[in-house]
Amino acid sequence: MKVLIIGAGTGGLALAHLLKQAGVRIAVYERDSTPNADTGGYRVGISPAGSRALKACIPSELYDLYLATCARSPCYFNMLTEQLGEVLSFDIGDAAPNALDGEKNVVRKTLRRVLLRGLEDHVSFGKALQGYTRNTDGSVTACFQDGSLATGDVLVGADGTNSAVRRQYLPEARLEDTGIVSLGGKIPMTVEAKALLSDKMLKGMSMIMAPMGFGAIIHSLEFAHRRSDPDFAARWPDFVEALDEDSIGWGIWGARQNCPRDTVGLSGEQLRELGLELARDWHPHLRALIRMTEPAAIHDVKVRTSVPLTPWTSSNITLLGDAVHTMTPGRGAGANTALRDAALLGHMLVAADRGQKPLVEAIHAYEAEMLRYSTEAVRESKKHMDASHPAHRPIVGTVQLAAMRGVMRIINATPVLKRRAFRQMMRVRGEN
Repeated sequence: MKVLIIGAGTGGLALAHLLKQAGVRIAVYERDSTPNADTGGYRVGISPAGSRALKACIPSELYDLYLATCARSPCYFNMLTEQLGEVLSFDIGDAAPNALDGEKNVVRKTLRRVLLRGLEDHVSFGKALQGYTRNTDGSVTACFQDGSLATGDVLVGADGTNSAVRRQYLPEARLEDTGIVSLGGKIPMTVEAKALLSDKMLKGMSMIMAPMGFGAIIHSLEFAHRRSDPDFAARWPDFVEALDEDSIGWGIWGARQNCPRDTVGLSGEQLRELGLELARDWHPHLRALIRMTEPAAIHDVKVRTSVPLTPWTSSNITLLGDAVHTMTPGRGAGANTALRDAALLGHMLVAADRGQKPLVEAIHAYEAEMLRYSTEAVRESKKHMDASHPAHRPIVGTVQLAAMRGVMRIINATPVLKRRAFRQMMRVRGEN
């Protein structure tokens, strides 16, 4: 059996590794022209469930490299007011002491470079999919914009939110604009920058709950290995230059109707000014983070979400990750769900290759389970980034914010409620 994977993102590459190790023939096609192309966004959060799925897909040596290139695991998850007052704070180590490797943060471009390792002969870049054709012998031929063709027994669309595979295979699938405006950036973790954050903020991830439904995230990325680290250089000498520098990242979002202007077409300098305007009444340290960010390091983010799909008739064409269930970053579940897809689909395809299951039956089993857990993740993620939510209304939003902060303070002071709230948060990210 030969599997064609369209898209060399996190899910597609994880799937490729699992299949390759099992002896299944693979070919991966990526529309980016080079491995170092801008992958969109900066940090990706990997939950313990995401790490387990990744570990199930890739060789142990590669998993060690993944761990070595991650930032130190966050110790805290904080919910704060826009004046940096604590509303709720989870000690992640105490809340989930047995979670595999804990929460992880990794630079998206670095993660791709890690996952490309060992697949160099199987990934082709500069291959934008035009469409596909079904052949009389049951195979599928992928047709690329450069005129080239590739034929296989299975076609997997792992080509992201704007999936060309989904557009042809499931034309009824829709994306919707959440009405949320979002922008973010990062700065080097200098002494001056560190002085702006509390100890819990430096050692964790912090969510800001502000009036009118505005929100923000602050995350510190401090890496265990430096380019001067002799142990890392001895084990992975060709990867030393890819190690990332410590940084502090931030993001702000809010309903488009409450913003003075949209982010579309704005330069980095204009995005910074917009960020400062949105945070004009916030704590001076938050404004300082934005002000210290170089315009080139600021980007806007389109916040879209999939409209949940009803089951379709399975075939030898299928989808994974954002190609089938784009979700907002509101719960940090996107990459983790894609990794769960890769592990599940990979094991089903291996079973089919070994004659343990008919191919279409194996793909159907994957799709049924994937739709079950991804539909919940899409729904929960949208709750936190939806411009139609009452939180974005002037009067109702003010009352709701006060009530929410009050409830969170009660939870923060009650250990049993705190543990329950943490489990609920992690369940959406794939924890049982």
